[in-house]
Amino acid sequence: MKMLITGGAGFIGCNFVHQMVEKYDHDLVVFDKLTYAANPKYLDDVKDKIEFVKGDIGDAEAVKNVMKDCDYVVNFAAETHVDRSIEDPGVFVKTDVIGTYNLLENVRKYDVERYLQISTDEVYGSIENGSFTELSNIDPSSPYSASKAGADVLVSAYYKTYGAPVLITRSSNNFGPYQFPEKLIPLFILNAMQDKQLPVYGDGKNVRDWIYAPDNCRGVYTALMKGKLGEVYNVGGGNEKNNLEITKLILENLGKSEDLITFVEDRLGHDRRYSLDSTKIKKLGWKPEVKFEDAIKATIDWYKENISIFRA
Repeated sequence: MKMLITGGAGFIGCNFVHQMVEKYDHDLVVFDKLTYAANPKYLDDVKDKIEFVKGDIGDAEAVKNVMKDCDYVVNFAAETHVDRSIEDPGVFVKTDVIGTYNLLENVRKYDVERYLQISTDEVYGSIENGSFTELSNIDPSSPYSASKAGADVLVSAYYKTYGAPVLITRSSNNFGPYQFPEKLIPLFILNAMQDKQLPVYGDGKNVRDWIYAPDNCRGVYTALMKGKLGEVYNVGGGNEKNNLEITKLILENLGKSEDLITFVEDRLGHDRRYSLDSTKIKKLGWKPEVKFEDAIKATIDWYKENISIFRA
């Protein structure tokens, strides 16, 4: 089986590539634009076991060329940072929506068996009580989440209109090795290590459901192989914590003072709480395997060992 992994040199994508190389015997093609958030060094230890192609899913011709003879496609490629989407929404529309369209068109053209779209819980918006199911309404709050929601709707439409062999996973907030330090956990780990301030938005009480990236990758593969075509699967970690709790936990693990915490003006359109019901994918046999506390420690250790990657 030949599998195309777009965005495979980015955070979640490279975790998925490593997992595929370690556990399965698939022919892997990694397709990545190598933006600021990706790094080919992340794939150095598996470069002899994959085919790497530099390219942009926003480039229709490049997508056409790389998808030939691929049986399965997993689309991790995306612009994902909310703050950047507020500053420049157009980049997000081009990659997340037009890029997905390019992939779907070639799913139709070639004999692709399964296409999996990687999405996010942010497409649902905020929820005060309870948890989102796959049947919950989509209500994105930022240009980023709107671009991902648009891609999801397009994927579903290709299933309904053309019978395209597609699936979608929506995960909660990922953390773990290889994440570019613009997101909360890696940024705060590296800042704390260097005794820099940790800028917490608003009152720090915004709640996220955190999932260790390797656990999410196992969920992605479960959905890809066992999921029903046309369906959406939530992949949540079951670890709801607010941003201030996460901040203090990082400082505690690094033996740093809470004096490093500084509160800053809240983000525009900042969702208050995310929460996913993952019952549906658990029925396929998946569940998180790594305890949150162990995953945080492993993540901190990885950044300690690899801090040179992120220094200018």
